[in-house]
Amino acid sequence: MNRDWSTLWPILWESFGQTLQMVTVALLTGGLAGLALGLALYVTRPGNLLANRWVFGTLNVLVNVVRPIPFIIFVTLLGPVTLQVVGTTLGTEAFIFPLSVMTAFGTSRIVEQNLVGIDPGVVEAARAMGASPWRIITTVLVPEALAPLILGYTFLFIAVLDMSAIAGIIGGGGLGNFAIVYGYQRYNWAVVAVTVVVIIVIVQLAQLLGNRLARRALHR
Repeated sequence: MNRDWSTLWPILWESFGQTLQMVTVALLTGGLAGLALGLALYVTRPGNLLANRWVFGTLNVLVNVVRPIPFIIFVTLLGPVTLQVVGTTLGTEAFIFPLSVMTAFGTSRIVEQNLVGIDPGVVEAARAMGASPWRIITTVLVPEALAPLILGYTFLFIAVLDMSAIAGIIGGGGLGNFAIVYGYQRYNWAVVAVTVVVIIVIVQLAQLLGNRLARRALHR
């Protein structure tokens, strides 16, 4: 067992790094794209800053179509596009692309729902003072929704971490691959248990950080 773990620890750390790479890149790219998409959904709603029923309807249908697709199926569905963009459908880099796309659509609805909860009177007051839509977005909407958005992105981090584990099924590396290849397939349940503990620790640290940042934003 000691000899086994002397070999497995470096692989575990490499897998940990691959998971962090997938989650970080997906949150940065998909999170930003989802923020823009969520803002677009909100401001184009009927009666809002840039009301446009055609734009809102199109974006709303697009999000509703993509979000319910199980991620493992979405990865397969996006395979030809991933091949064109990345050049391969295998490996960590190939998995990041569909992960980022799905993250963007998931983020958009979280952003929209948090913005809808803002008191309309605050927005109307800014409009009455002659603030432009862009100024209202940057100085009113985002700051007002900052605390719940932080919690939303914390939830999103955990969801993306869960999706990244699917990389192990399709050769994308990461902790999911480590648990399956070196644990499940070799009947080494200690490997599976250690992987679960690592994931739990990551989630707990992310939740603690998210809660702390949200509290600071709420009492700013």
